[in-house]
Amino acid sequence: MSNLSNNKRALILAMIALSFIVLSFSYFYYKGVNSSKDPRVKQARELYEKYNKYASQNDFENVFALLDSVEYIYKGIEHYSESFEVGVLYNNRAATYLTMAIYETAPEQFSLLSKDSLLKLSQNSVFESISIYENWLKRYKDKNLTQINEILQQNFLFSLENYNEKQRNKFIQSRIKEIETAQYETERRLSVAYTNLGIIYRHFEDYENAINNYQKAIELWDQNLTAQNNLNILLGKPLKKRNLIQKIFPPERTE
Repeated sequence: MSNLSNNKRALILAMIALSFIVLSFSYFYYKGVNSSKDPRVKQARELYEKYNKYASQNDFENVFALLDSVEYIYKGIEHYSESFEVGVLYNNRAATYLTMAIYETAPEQFSLLSKDSLLKLSQNSVFESISIYENWLKRYKDKNLTQINEILQQNFLFSLENYNEKQRNKFIQSRIKEIETAQYETERRLSVAYTNLGIIYRHFEDYENAINNYQKAIELWDQNLTAQNNLNILLGKPLKKRNLIQKIFPPERTE
């Protein structure tokens, strides 16, 4: 493993993993909020639209403030408290801590923390994200539309009593569609979480755990080129490049 000292290449691959989190995790924010969307989380969705801007500018203070505000809204509604959306927030926190650790740049409130401390914070956030994703998949992954509707009838309509039946039905149908999409998207989100965990272990110089987590990421999503290339670095194998179709239609971009 003589090439483990090649930090520059590893950092580039790390940032690829971090940057496509923004692309792969945000499908439900790209579309405009309309009358069929759950009004209880409208503010959370609108706030999250600023995430890409803050993250791209390394505006870490606003990133953390935004993620905290969005989580507060979701956690205040039973149905969303352990939803895949909350898993997204924790993985975004992990990506932010990891960015600060790798590039040794952090806002004032984190300036006294060492690289290892930031990596540990990132690791804890990834663990939480993975737990949320895996529990969500256990509940929803193999459910058909009727079964999803039955689950939603249990707690989704709480605090929506002021809306008429037609409106409540619109909210449920919209949420069913979001969950249907998330049934396959969340495995890719989980793959990215394991990729980031592999990067964390890589920077802890725990190469065995790094390899194991990259392999988990690839098992979940065989098109995860970032995990594959990080794994290839550790195994001394050549890096893979995207083919023409992947460049035109990158698999991590959700429409």
